[in-house]
Order: sequence, then structure tokens, then C-alpha cells
Amino acid sequence: MATKKNSDYSESSIRVLKGLEPVKQRPGMYTRTENPLHIIQEVIDNASDEALGGFGKNIVVTLNVDGSVSVEDDGRGIPVGLHPEEKVPTVEIVFTRLHAGGKFDKGSGGAYSFSGGLHGVGVSVTNALASRLEITVWREGGVHQLAFADGDVVQKLKSRPATKEDKKSGTRVTVWPNPKYFDSAAIPNGELQRLLRSKAVLLPGVKVTLINGKTGEQQVWQYDQGLRGYLVESLAQASHADPLIPLFEGEQFAGADAEGFAEGEGASWVVAWTEEGNVVRESYVNLIPTPAGGTHESGLREGLFGAVKSFVELHSLLPKGVKLLPEDVFARVSFVLSAKVLDPQFQGQIKERLNSRDAVRLVATFVRPALELWLNHHVDYGKKLADLVIKQAQSRLRSAQKVEKKKSSGVAVLPGKLTDCESSDITRNELFLVEGDSAGGSAKMGRDKEFQAILPLRGKVLNSWETDRDRLFANNEIHDIAVAIGVDPHGADDTPDLSGLRYGKICILSDADVDGSHIQVLLLTLFFRHFPQLIARGHICVARPPLFRVDAPARGKKQAQKLYALDEGELEAIEDKLRKDGLKDGSWSISRFKGLGEMNAEQLWETTMNPDTRRLLPVSLGDFDLVSSQERFNMLMGKGEAAARRAWLEEHGNEAEADI
Repeated sequence: MATKKNSDYSESSIRVLKGLEPVKQRPGMYTRTENPLHIIQEVIDNASDEALGGFGKNIVVTLNVDGSVSVEDDGRGIPVGLHPEEKVPTVEIVFTRLHAGGKFDKGSGGAYSFSGGLHGVGVSVTNALASRLEITVWREGGVHQLAFADGDVVQKLKSRPATKEDKKSGTRVTVWPNPKYFDSAAIPNGELQRLLRSKAVLLPGVKVTLINGKTGEQQVWQYDQGLRGYLVESLAQASHADPLIPLFEGEQFAGADAEGFAEGEGASWVVAWTEEGNVVRESYVNLIPTPAGGTHESGLREGLFGAVKSFVELHSLLPKGVKLLPEDVFARVSFVLSAKVLDPQFQGQIKERLNSRDAVRLVATFVRPALELWLNHHVDYGKKLADLVIKQAQSRLRSAQKVEKKKSSGVAVLPGKLTDCESSDITRNELFLVEGDSAGGSAKMGRDKEFQAILPLRGKVLNSWETDRDRLFANNEIHDIAVAIGVDPHGADDTPDLSGLRYGKICILSDADVDGSHIQVLLLTLFFRHFPQLIARGHICVARPPLFRVDAPARGKKQAQKLYALDEGELEAIEDKLRKDGLKDGSWSISRFKGLGEMNAEQLWETTMNPDTRRLLPVSLGDFDLVSSQERFNMLMGKGEAAARRAWLEEHGNEAEADI
């Protein structure tokens, strides 16, 4: 009788992860696993959202002696009655279901018009990764208690009438993080203090307290000056340099009749320019810190640049031959920016970077007119700022000219089909290697010709894994790529001359289908085998064009939207969100891009080429070392490796999601 192999693939091989299992299986997808701070932050964010809505004035975080952390607020208290659809206490659903919370309901009268995030994972992730979690809710004249262990209910909801000693309303959540999910069980005190301080800054008048249970020591933050006081204090600590001109601060939020924005969307900001020292930059979306920035910061940069450029032109201050760029204005800027966005889209579950495309326009629209008005009311300060910005531009031009002189001797003739960029600053310049002439045409029209160059490729590039370096240039496509980049082929152990490098980023831009993936692999093979230093130094990237476009009709105060999805998973998430926004199935239309050639220039720019809104994937070896990477490439790309390839495909073939 045949024995059953371990590699059998049958119906029983398919496992469905239920409830909080996905979080326990892959905690790194939902939180930072270095330490438990982020799962505590989810609880603090909920308390902050109550204060943001005007329902609480105090947030108290206690580091208990037994290693647990308590977060208490005086908000409305999480609802404890039975959920109308699920017939389970609502507080239990909030802590046990991945896509449940009060923040999805954005309609008029929704519990949270503006809240920290909409991934819908939140405190359920905290619960999944905690060995124990206890909740006390003070609400509607009662005290309600509930406890979980490893994400499961161990003490069902118990309620008793409130006494005189009990407070009127609020929530206390105590979390015992499970050390098996984290590299270190210790919560970094400095980071926690910064987080709490920033909440106090963004919630003027709200008192935030941190209590150390072991020592009894208390720290209290309460800022009535808000962003301004915070930036002044941070600048004094970081740079010891006085601002060049008085701080530029403001806030503006869309009214009920605003074109294109929902009521209440907008931003508060305070900006300082200093001539020396470190800059301080902090941004937030609906009180969530975004340390990796995002589209709201891009909007601030665009608004500041537009206003300063307009002032410089109006007063004819720009010397001949000098062209201002956004980074000239932004180089010496310190800021604190707090944006309010109705449906924030974040990159990744830990909300480090805002991806909402509308946020660029939202912030820029409000910041630019305000700064233009301020500069023209304070012309002397405006001229001081213009002087600083022009000096930055001149310094940038001087360093670019030095690079130019180095390159000018014996320059190879650039390929005729290369559409080059105007700038010679390689820290900004980007080269897109584009699959096909039609997509190359869209890319040429859609690009920013200041710093983006286009090289269209015809057909599949040669598999160069086993091609001798001396024979590489016999292939026209590879010859053109090497000459355009300005670096000679080299080996892994060589130290090539990179002074001729013409672009800081070399981006592979191919269709989001199987053929496009094949072209990506062939180009990555070329770079890994013959230009390894470009990968090692982070110069190679893969552009990620979307596969789907969703056209959603206008709803309430939201205008009609064009939403883009990279893949089926993102498409599902977008549709899920549209349903939660109250749209009926079938009211939106989905179109699939068969290839880049189907995108017009504007779509290609907005989704794939605009540095503010694209998702560019840097290429690196990641967890692999050089030797194992070479072995893997050899197995995949070597001509004599068919048997090894077949064995590998048979072992791993069922892991692939083929889109044919």
C-alpha cells in the first residue's frame, strides 16, 4: 500500500484561520514585534479619539508592578449592550473581531467622524497578543467588567450599579502583553513618553498622565498652546537655533459647502525656518503619529513651495539662471502638522505613513494661500526667507555642477530612445525602464521632466545570468541600459567607479501581469549579476502600477472617487470599505488594466510615478546573504538547472497566486 506523502495537497491541506488566529500566526503583519508599545498605543488611540470628539478631558496610563499597562479615560465608555446583529455584548465584539469598531460608521451622526485609522484591527490585535486583558466600563449608571486570556473571553460581562465612589463614565483597559510575540517584553519608556506628550499637544486642554506603579512617580502633560508651544520647545532642545522669521502657523477646515472635501477635513500647522542646527518634523493624522510621513507632508511641502515661489516671482528676487525646487524651500523647515482626514488610508497596519492621495491637495490648498497672504503682509520677513531659499538653490546648483564636470570627459553617446531629464542632480534623478513603446509614450507625457527620465524597452530583455561580461554589450537593450545609467558592468567583489552614475533611482516599470513579472525578473537578474553595487547601494526599485481602478459614485459630502488597487486583496478591501460607507453592491464600476499602455499619462503619473502618491518598492537582498541569493538565482535562471527548477516548483508551486 502506498504511504501518504507529507507533500500531499488535498482538501484537508486548506486551513481557514478564524477569529484572532491570523494575528497570532503572523503578528508582524499587524503590529511591531520589537516590543509591545504599539499594541498599547492602540488602546491609547481609542482614549484619544474620545477626547478628540470632545467627550473626555483626562487620559491616565499606568505602568503596573506586574508588567501590565492600564489606560483609563473619562470618555463615554464602550457600549456594553447586545449588538443588534451579532447578539453579543458590543464591548466583546470590539476586542475579538478584526474588522469591528465605531470608526467605520462615517455617516452623519457616526460615533467618530474623525478617528485614528480605518484598518479595523485596532484593539482586537492588542487582545490577540495579550496573555490577559481586563476591561472596566463606567456607563449609563453602571459598572461593567469583562476579562480575556489569549484573546478568548474568560470572564463574561458582569454589571453592577455605580456607587458614589464610581465615576460617571469612561473606560479602563489593562493589558498583559504576551512576551512570546515580542523580541523584548519591555515597553521603551522614552517612546511612550513622546507618544503621550504628542497626544497632549494635539488635544489642547486635555490632561495626559503617566504613572510608574513601581516608584509612584507621575508625569503630566497639558498644553493649552498646542502645536506652537510644542514646536518652540522641541526646536530649543534639538537645534539651539532661533527661527529666521516668526513662526508661520494656521489651521483651516472645510465647511459644509467645500468643493471636493468633506466637512471638517483640513489641517493645523506650525512651521519654522532655521539657518542651522537639526530640523524638527512631526506629523499626525487624526492624532495618529506618522513617523514615515506621507501625503499630508507632501501637501505641506507643495503649499509652502507654491507660496514662497509666488512671493519670489512677484518681487523679482530670483537671480538669473537659478530655478527654485521644492526641496530648496523645505530643506531648512521644521514643522508640526496635524491633519484631519475623513477616510485615512495608511500604508501597512501600523499606520506609519499616510497614503490617501486626496491629502496632498487638501493640505496644499489650505496652506498655500495662508502663507502667501502672510508673506505679502510681512514683506521684510518674506525677503529674509527668500534669501535663505535662494542660497539653498545656489548651493544645490554648485554641487550639481561639480558632478557634471567629473562626468563630462569621455561621455558615451546616450541612446537615442532615452528621453532624459533636465536636472543633473543624481540624488533626485530617476530613470524608468518601461516595458513597451506605448507605455513609454504615456510615461513620457506623464512624467515630471525636471527629474524623471524614460527608457522604453522592446520585448523581453536577454537572460544575462550566464552571459560573459565582455559579451553583454552585443545585446542592444542591455547596451542602452548600461550607457543610460552611466556605470560599467562589474562583479560582486569589484569596486566599480560609480562617479558616472546618472540617476539615484533606477525603476523597473512593467505591466502588472505574468509577462510584466517575467520582464522584472530578467532585469533584476541583469542588475544582480552584472551591476550588484547598484542593488547594494539601494539604487534599484520596482514601480508598482495598479491592476484595478474602482469608480465610486458621489455619496453625501464625498465627491465621486477614482480608487486604485494593486491586486485582488486591495480590491476586496476597497469594496468592503465602500459597502461600509453605505454604497450598494453594483453602484461602483471596476475596470482592470491589461497593461500600462491602457493607462493615460495622468493615471500613470498619479498611481505609479508621482513620488507623493506612488508605491515604489526598493530592491535589496533582505534576509538572504549574497551566496544563498546567487545559488537561488542560479537555480532559477541557469540553463542547466531544469531538474532543480522542476523539483523546486513541485515543492512550492501551490504557494503561488498566478494571475494568468
